[in-house]
Amino acid sequence: MVRNLKQKGFTLIELVLYISLSAAVLLTTVMFLMSILSARVKNQTIETVNQEGNRATLIITQTVRNATAINSPTSGNISNTLSVNTGVAGKDPTIFTLSNGAITMQEGSNPPVALTSNLVIISNLNFRNFSGSSTPGNVDVSFTTTHIH
Repeated sequence: MVRNLKQKGFTLIELVLYISLSAAVLLTTVMFLMSILSARVKNQTIETVNQEGNRATLIITQTVRNATAINSPTSGNISNTLSVNTGVAGKDPTIFTLSNGAITMQEGSNPPVALTSNLVIISNLNFRNFSGSSTPGNVDVSFTTTHIH
């Protein structure tokens, strides 16, 4: 009677090879997923900054468009504060300014309200009045928006 002494299983070299291949595949997968997550966070940050800036600009633009007069800055000048008369009782003057890294709007004697959230910091806020006799209400708004990490 002849016995087959060959045992079934893996050799040490085969086991090391399989573990190495598995580790390489796992590492590649993890790096790919981390890359996707990093890109997602970056895109969300950019979107937040854009939304905050667009929302503030829209409110300022709409207020200037509906204003009856621009108090400051005077025509041809630049200021970090914009003051307009809206012609609405209790809302005159409406003042836009920078306070603690946020664009604020104060209507009449009401307390200032932040137009931007605490997710961003606003800096370099400037209003330039380009209004003329034939182009009333022509104001350029510029500011820098930075995301808080």
